[in-house]
Amino acid sequence: MGKETAQKINKPRAIRRLVIWYKRNSAVTSIVDTAASSAATASNVAGNMVSGAGSVVTTASNVAGNVAGNVVSSAESVVNTASSVVSNASSIAKNTLQPLVFDPLKRLQNNDNILDRVEESQSKRIWIAVDGMGGDYAPGPILEGCLEAISRFPINIKFVGKIEKVKDAAKKTGLAELLENEIDNNRLELIDSGEPIGMNEEATAVRKRKNASINVAMDLVRNNKAEAVYSAGNSGAMMASAIFRIGRLKGIDRPAIGALFPTRDQTRPVLVLDVGANTDCKPSYLHQFALLGNIYAKDVLQVQKPRIGLLNIGEEECKGNDLSLKTFELLSSEKSFDFGGNCEGRDVLSGSFDVVVCDGFTGNILLKFLESVGGVLLDILRSELPRGRRGKVGSAFLKSNLLRIKKRLDHAEHGGALLLGVNGICVIGHGSSKSLSVVSALRLAHSAVNHGVMDNLNQLQKLQVLNS
Repeated sequence: MGKETAQKINKPRAIRRLVIWYKRNSAVTSIVDTAASSAATASNVAGNMVSGAGSVVTTASNVAGNVAGNVVSSAESVVNTASSVVSNASSIAKNTLQPLVFDPLKRLQNNDNILDRVEESQSKRIWIAVDGMGGDYAPGPILEGCLEAISRFPINIKFVGKIEKVKDAAKKTGLAELLENEIDNNRLELIDSGEPIGMNEEATAVRKRKNASINVAMDLVRNNKAEAVYSAGNSGAMMASAIFRIGRLKGIDRPAIGALFPTRDQTRPVLVLDVGANTDCKPSYLHQFALLGNIYAKDVLQVQKPRIGLLNIGEEECKGNDLSLKTFELLSSEKSFDFGGNCEGRDVLSGSFDVVVCDGFTGNILLKFLESVGGVLLDILRSELPRGRRGKVGSAFLKSNLLRIKKRLDHAEHGGALLLGVNGICVIGHGSSKSLSVVSALRLAHSAVNHGVMDNLNQLQKLQVLNS
């Protein structure tokens, strides 16, 4: 067996050994599992990381040596650089180990997106109206996200905003040429409008300002010139505009905002609604939220039989306030979906439920709390890592993984939430959305259109419970 053949065989073996080491020593699994359980368990994880720092350093040296043996072409260069391995452990881990271990594992973790990309590539291009003036950083990052989404998904964009401001933003961000190319290719169209509804303005302002960007975008859906609308602006104004311009679904008293929360299973998020549209609710509203969420989970999340949960302070059916008790009775008697009973706060991220319903006041608090968890958890872990050389080595091995955990727990990374219950597909983005969030939100809008969500939502009016 030649030297080159032996190297080809040893390299896959080295990679397999690295994968085995990663699985055995990575704190990622325990971190994700315990983050949803309790702060006390999270402390134990941090403690285990500190106590195991010595073994991480030792293993890092061994692994780095093995990789170096396969990557470095000359034994002489290995000897010459051996003395600097410890001092440069951070860069070695980043430049050598990450491409061989972390990136392949990340691709394996996200392999479920392959089917989505195939599905998107085979779909017809659809027009989506975008409120280009809505959001804290509009219009620049919103435009950047739209241009990126056009290249990745089968969508066209009707970008609504003050055209001069949009073109100025394109020049400042170096997107002017790309913008003109997409306009020439008939994949993006600029639609002139007035100023947006400010974040601090009342939602009823949409009635007075007919040419506000969100109203113009919503009119495109009403007039069948676009199949969905997206805005990162004032969420209350968007809901008001949707109700006034395209109307509610028959049989639905109040629209709800549905947000996707991460669970232990990366491929199966949980839909929580309402997360802010209705602070005061009746039992019938929550019942309708469950019906809406059930259809969304089936069509968009592709869950064959979604399990519905009612957010409550206990699993027992006798617990909760008056709203919870009466809603429990309604959901228990519903035959069109699978009601799994009460869902405690600790169960929301467990993966035990596919849809969790609650009033908008509770849901919004839950949403804002989750938004802070990723950053806080990362800061805690950083503070618990040892100082000095050992801490740098441990940080180098865990940095990319901890950042992915933060992104999974950060709702802003998921792009947007669907406004369910109105007669059109409306995606509400986070106010601080930048290009990546815009891309994710537009992907969600395309998925909703492509799976025929509106066709099934319109079938709700045939249910007897909504006509009683």
